Amino acid sequence: MAPGARAELWALSPLRAVWLSLAAAFLLALLLQLVPPGLLPGSALFQDLIRYGKTKLGASLRPAVCRSFDVPKRYFSHFYIISVLWNGFLLWCLTQSLFLGVPFPNWLHTLLRILGAAQFRGGELALSAFLVLVFLWLHSLRRLFECFYVSVFSNAVIHTVHYCFGLVYYILIGLTVLSQVPMDDRNVYVTGKNLFMQARWFHILGMLMFIWSSVHQYKCHVILSNLRKNKTGVVIHCDYRIPFGDWFEYVSSPNYLAELMLYISMAATFGFHNLTWWLVVTYVFFSQALSAFLSHRFYRSKFVSYPKHRKAFLPFLF
Repeated sequence: MAPGARAELWALSPLRAVWLSLAAAFLLALLLQLVPPGLLPGSALFQDLIRYGKTKLGASLRPAVCRSFDVPKRYFSHFYIISVLWNGFLLWCLTQSLFLGVPFPNWLHTLLRILGAAQFRGGELALSAFLVLVFLWLHSLRRLFECFYVSVFSNAVIHTVHYCFGLVYYILIGLTVLSQVPMDDRNVYVTGKNLFMQARWFHILGMLMFIWSSVHQYKCHVILSNLRKNKTGVVIHCDYRIPFGDWFEYVSSPNYLAELMLYISMAATFGFHNLTWWLVVTYVFFSQALSAFLSHRFYRSKFVSYPKHRKAFLPFLF
């Protein structure tokens, strides 16, 4: 690899700086939760920001000022509506450029350059970014379907900051994928001028991992929703129960574990060498680990008979 290409590979672009900062912030938040109570001064605002849904119920009495920023957790569907529309648009732009030679819009190309996308030939395969963007869009579409037709939402809430962050996240994640596309000015550069000749073993591995993770995440969401339904599928309550089956036999939040595996499948699709995407995976790891830890603590405090062998996030480890 040429010295210039090596320097570009490890350069801290604005996108990489954002994902690195987010990963560090959630790592710090997780470490603070692991500190025994009483060793550090508490912060009601901090606890309110990192918790959502049932984990807010397990927190101490929330100040009125915090409750004034609540929005319903069912607004999670807005994240996926934004993602389906926005990332669908990005996928359409990429498809147009790959197969019809239509250049990216000027504003989109400028935005990608601001975020740190470089003009280069070779390096990253265009097929990798195309498949990852397809996976991201399909994942968002499935999650939107689950929000409308599978999940049974209670009156649980999320913080307005959390809600706004979720909206921005799904815009930024699509731009992150698109910024990895090899560009020649405003056009996608395809080595050999044949996209599907770029197919490699890691594309197949990534696709299989994506399907496997998606199936398990869907199963976990079905198990959670069935806890609030009778045998005929009618919702009869919105209380919390101990879930069993599938990955719930190993961890308290297998849906969060599956989310991590989905992003690792995309890292595999990038060929395991994309530093920007590994920073995304690092952020996902710490953010999902934090949510899983808080959920695990909630279950153990609420249910005396909660399975003692069950871990929070990683089977047999954490």
